[in-house]
Amino acid sequence: MSVIEIKVPSPGESISEVQIANWLVNSGDIVSNGQVIAEIDSDKATLEVTAEASGEIQILAQAGDTIAVGAVACTIDTSKAGAPTAAPTAAAPVVEPVKTETAPVVVPSPGPAPSYASGHAAPAAAKMMAENNISANQVSGSGPGGRITKSDVVLAMSAGFDTAAVPNRTGSRDIDREKMSMLRKKVSERLVHVKNTTAMLTTFNEVNMKPAMDLRAKYKDLFKEKHGVGLGFMSLFTKAVCEALQHFPAVNAQIDGNEIVYHRYCDVGIAVSTPKGLMVPVVRNAEMQSLADIERSIGGLAKKAREGKITVDDMQGGTFTITNGGVFGSMLSTPIINPPQSAILGMHNIVERPIAENGQVVIRPIMYVALSYDHRIIDGKESVGFLVKVKEMIENPERMLFGGKTAEEVLLGL
Repeated sequence: MSVIEIKVPSPGESISEVQIANWLVNSGDIVSNGQVIAEIDSDKATLEVTAEASGEIQILAQAGDTIAVGAVACTIDTSKAGAPTAAPTAAAPVVEPVKTETAPVVVPSPGPAPSYASGHAAPAAAKMMAENNISANQVSGSGPGGRITKSDVVLAMSAGFDTAAVPNRTGSRDIDREKMSMLRKKVSERLVHVKNTTAMLTTFNEVNMKPAMDLRAKYKDLFKEKHGVGLGFMSLFTKAVCEALQHFPAVNAQIDGNEIVYHRYCDVGIAVSTPKGLMVPVVRNAEMQSLADIERSIGGLAKKAREGKITVDDMQGGTFTITNGGVFGSMLSTPIINPPQSAILGMHNIVERPIAENGQVVIRPIMYVALSYDHRIIDGKESVGFLVKVKEMIENPERMLFGGKTAEEVLLGL
């Protein structure tokens, strides 16, 4: 008998313990080499644990347990690696002729089914279920072992639900308790720390999105055809932010002890909502990237974050952050600074509002934007000037080509 120990991998430097978020298999199941068997949470990222050999697995640490990095989470008996292949072959001649009569015996044969049937969903599916207040018992999973996929949720929503079966609508006063994940605990600690240790203020402005929307409508098909990615507003704001940071370097700086560290580059963090909570992957050297490059970077990082494959390195070292509450319908908010950065830009929903243009009242798609900043390092003049510069470039996209100036200003040497 050959038994291999599967130890908890390290999510990153300085992390000493993790939490078993979920087992994707049960004790006694036969697993394959390279198969994903568990998900673990740290205070910075979520990682997948894979089987290092084929055989029968025995789980030693249960879901929800906090264990040290390097500790043994499970063992795999490699002497039983051939079990799943041999069993169906031997049983096939008996099961097939009497398929109808032996159905009760055949049903429990898939090992992982009980784990998935209890409500395990893929990250994208879990996010959609949470946003629409859908419980796992309302969706039938079509993935491996009954795992719920995003398409399963979409199909279930299109078919509709029996309102009588919706939970928590019976007048019950029961409560549910759930252990806080390590990631959520870390986020809460960081947010409280920021509020207690920075002189945080927020300044607001409004942006006429019509020029950006016209630009997108005019070129989105050609852009997609040429670059293979869609043209979104996030890349335009990222580009505008990078230009504005060149004019107001204090917004791209941070305090380190008694010194102010100014960054000559723009590593822009993009806040992404995931089933595990808010994560902020970083687009490196965004000031050097084209709109298409930025779109690819954001799309790739967001996909990794939502699938739980984001790494600590993907989220470290940002110099400025953008968060978009508008995708959830937010009209206005005061975003909290992502330490050790000194500022964060909040985007919001786009709503048609009456505004004055050339003495006339017209209807335009307006977005409110907010800049939260650390007043210890950024003065009011700089914060307001930065936000105005972002507004100017979104309302006049050609300014992004000329360092924040119009073509006429460049021509006239202004």
